[in-house]
Amino acid sequence: MDIESFRRYMKDKSYIQAGSPVHLYMHKLSVEARKITTELNSETDPRKIASLFFELIGKPEREGFSLFPPFYTECGKNITVGDRVFINMCCCFQDHGGIEIGDDVLIGHGVYIATLNHVADPDKRRDMLPSPVKIGNRVWIGAGARLLPGVTIGDDAIIAMGAVVTKNVPQGAIVAGVPARIIGSAYDKKDEV
Repeated sequence: MDIESFRRYMKDKSYIQAGSPVHLYMHKLSVEARKITTELNSETDPRKIASLFFELIGKPEREGFSLFPPFYTECGKNITVGDRVFINMCCCFQDHGGIEIGDDVLIGHGVYIATLNHVADPDKRRDMLPSPVKIGNRVWIGAGARLLPGVTIGDDAIIAMGAVVTKNVPQGAIVAGVPARIIGSAYDKKDEV
């Protein structure tokens, strides 16, 4: 298996059987991710941090990217970011299932994004189901928010601090709570400074 066939497999939301070739490849990616994130998390130069992040995800650098370490991931190779993305410290991305981040996104401290679920059947509990997370353009994700597998966050949405997002968030919606519910619209706040 190579990285492109792995990404295609995950994008198709395929079933991952424990011990299968794709599962073993996931472990290989995890070892590589730990090596790069160890270096990234001890770096202080913003240019080197950005360079290491794009080495981690295996994609070309994007304009205006910024990350405050530490940053954690168990894969890295299934993250895509747009231009002018900011990721604050202590974020944890479980990206085997795929994380797509649009342009001008702000991600607060300690945000967790999950893209895998284990199978409910106790006899198959080690098997997994990938579901990508998609984050639109100009989204603001508050500190401590949790995004569950398979959710899509629409453009301009705001995820409040500590929210647990269990379902898709419409464009421009402000969501808060556990589970997250719509509490307003970002478009109603345009004149606030």
